Amino acid sequence: MSELDRHLEEVLVGGLRPVVVELSPYDPAWPLAYAEHRERILASLGEVEIEHVGSTSVPGLAAKPIIDVQVVVEDLDAAVVALEAAGYVLRVREPGHRVVRTPDAVIHLHEPGDPQLAARRRFRDRLRTDPAARQRYEDVKRSLCGRLWPDMNHYAEAKSDVVAELLR
Repeated sequence: MSELDRHLEEVLVGGLRPVVVELSPYDPAWPLAYAEHRERILASLGEVEIEHVGSTSVPGLAAKPIIDVQVVVEDLDAAVVALEAAGYVLRVREPGHRVVRTPDAVIHLHEPGDPQLAARRRFRDRLRTDPAARQRYEDVKRSLCGRLWPDMNHYAEAKSDVVAELLR
């Protein structure tokens, strides 16, 4: 069993979910979908720091049509309860981080100061402002499409080298 599989066994709620990743061309409706999730999250949690991240936040970048959102909260478990009441489903429970989702969105909940917040923001901003980096990332994503992954996290792990390269 790989280190990733051991980690996922500990943190995933509902176990591995096999997936074949397919990309869609950039859709100008994605920011509108984010805005809908933003309002739903704010209605559930009150005023929190919330951002659209991930590939759907980068104009011109092909992506899985799933909106990624990051939210900063003081109490992860209370936030999960509130978001479950709003129709989100808990998918990941790990120290300092929770993930809730719907079929069209993944919501990353973090405690203040989590380094992942800044890293996701830096990566998004790099892709928004650097066409060569955006194309490099899209090329890698396309090379990984069409195959069966044990879970979406395995697909994300397969992109980790190019993400690290582009964050340097």
